[in-house]
Amino acid sequence: MFKQLREDIASIIQRDPAARNTWEVITCYPGLQAIVMHTWAQWCWTHGMKWLGRFIAHLARIFTGIEIHPGATIGKRVFIDHGFGVVIGETAVIGDDCTIYQGVTLGGTSLTKGAKRHPTLEQGVIVGAGAKVLGGFTVGAGAKIGSNSVVIKPVPAGATAVGNPAHIVQSAQNKEAAHETFGFSAYGLGTNGDDPISKAFRQLTEHVCSQQEQIEKLRAAIKVAGIVCEKSLNERRLDATEISQLVD
Repeated sequence: MFKQLREDIASIIQRDPAARNTWEVITCYPGLQAIVMHTWAQWCWTHGMKWLGRFIAHLARIFTGIEIHPGATIGKRVFIDHGFGVVIGETAVIGDDCTIYQGVTLGGTSLTKGAKRHPTLEQGVIVGAGAKVLGGFTVGAGAKIGSNSVVIKPVPAGATAVGNPAHIVQSAQNKEAAHETFGFSAYGLGTNGDDPISKAFRQLTEHVCSQQEQIEKLRAAIKVAGIVCEKSLNERRLDATEISQLVD
């Protein structure tokens, strides 16, 4: 237990530049405190003391703002940063070296008792602030989930998922190339703007602007040639109104 605690503290100091020393992490980091209390709650849960396990989890939620069901499985060196509002369901499995930020929900979409209702995060997954991962599927090792994303289907290893519903913007094939760009990202996003939806909107906007520029050039050329252009749509509507009035 103490060996794992030392590993958890060391991993927090390594990942969070705001962490200054061991004492500060132990006393001021609710994510670490919640995981320690979850260890107690899980021991009670697996040894037949279900109510006591739930009560310890309830106390942990009061003191830390993090709710972890005692039936959830949490690996080594898991870092819950800030942590307030994090909810981890009963059948959730969190692998080693995962990072979870505030407001994250690892929830279920099924009401079937005894079923795998909550997600599995494999090793090294990063879940950004406010993200919701809902269902009994697997998020592959090294995957990243962007801030406020809603994930309702499996995420491949090494991929980045963003949006609501979430879509994949970084595949495992480009993982090594993206490592330098992503590094350790709090929200699972890089700086290269590789979201295909954003790219499509940007390209569409650029295309419209280019067309408008070409239209203006054509109108100027026609005007120089002495050709009278058709009246604008508003002018045509005004003429129609005037004609209607004359007819009346």
